[in-house]
Amino acid sequence: MGEGLCIAVSGTPGTGKSTVCQLLSSDFTIVSLSELAEEYGCLDSVDLADGAAPVDIHRLADEWEFVGESLTFIDGHLSHFLDVDGIVLLRSKPEDLRSRLLTRGYDEVKITANIEWEMISGTWSELVEFEIETPLLEIDTSSKSPEQTAETIRSWLASNLPSDSIQTLRADAISWL
Repeated sequence: MGEGLCIAVSGTPGTGKSTVCQLLSSDFTIVSLSELAEEYGCLDSVDLADGAAPVDIHRLADEWEFVGESLTFIDGHLSHFLDVDGIVLLRSKPEDLRSRLLTRGYDEVKITANIEWEMISGTWSELVEFEIETPLLEIDTSSKSPEQTAETIRSWLASNLPSDSIQTLRADAISWL
């Protein structure tokens, strides 16, 4: 595994990013995207409508540069916008996502918005639109435990981040439709 690499762990809220990053934290450095955004002054006030603090991800992407000597994961659903060495994209079946978001106490509007984002493969749309060509690993977390997901990531790292182009990967991307 490469020292000094930075890997984004991205995906719709509820797909398991933080849970998997917690499992990886015993061996790797984990940085929260919201902590980075706060550190760089790119985190707005909490929006009372949805309870989230919006991140100015484009400004953060312009201002932040990874300088680290250890393998680091950036945990956050917008982390794929940062200049990273690889992207782990976590996905989850809409019905599983609904269950996970309900346990978080999300209201129906927020749950529906996140499920719709997952159904239309919103993160894939961003990867293609912004022409992000970074090694990518897509994992269906509805069919793997967090431990299995972490092990899949470790294997990908040990294999030096094998990946086809985003355009090729997109053709085989998980589709809930």
